[in-house]
Amino acid sequence: MAKISFIIPSYRSADTLERNLPYLLDCISANHWDAEVIVVDDGSKDGGSTETVTNQFGVRYITYPENKGKGGAVRRGMQEANGEFRIFTDADIPFDRKDIERFVYYLDLKEFDVVVGDRTLPGSSYFTEISGLRKAGSTIFSFIVGRFVAGGHFDTQCGMKGFRAGVAEDLFSMGRINGFAFDVELLYISLKRNYDIKRLPVVLRCQEGSSVSVIKHGIRMVFDLFRIKWNHVTGRYTRK
Repeated sequence: MAKISFIIPSYRSADTLERNLPYLLDCISANHWDAEVIVVDDGSKDGGSTETVTNQFGVRYITYPENKGKGGAVRRGMQEANGEFRIFTDADIPFDRKDIERFVYYLDLKEFDVVVGDRTLPGSSYFTEISGLRKAGSTIFSFIVGRFVAGGHFDTQCGMKGFRAGVAEDLFSMGRINGFAFDVELLYISLKRNYDIKRLPVVLRCQEGSSVSVIKHGIRMVFDLFRIKWNHVTGRYTRK
């Protein structure tokens, strides 16, 4: 089995990681995967708590001095990863083990370039489990993205996505968005590259809270959509 890299962005999430990393590690062990787990601490300044947890579970730890945003953390982890298949998800490992296994299956045996979770597909449970405000914010943002950026085909903000190594190296070398709209940027470039993308339903295993402010981050994400279109028009996503 080719090596798999799991990238987990973290911001002040030491306690969340301590509770949930065992779930991912058990999944890796049960499937006998040759895998690495990389926790990227997004400038938490938590007195070393996140690093202590990563040492406790024997996973890789990366950090930097200043908070960049989730997109910056995932990008750094992807660029440091060694796996032939590279998957990122959140610190609470929110999706079911079967979802993780399906991601690996479609990247490996089915040879898709990109695999994304889609909470709107039949078989998903995500939107039945979250608050009404987050559901409304996600629905509005997805409508804007679908109308103006991604052609209406994707749930861009699902917190798990996977890539083959060469595709990850291409996409994350091009990415410029550090905030939560980085997912949109990834899919936008993927569509422009005509990468083979597989959408999969996801089942919410748990949700331990989120650092996302629907209003504050939502406004910034909308502005980032215009940045994505501008970056494309000005050739910033063109392969060198």
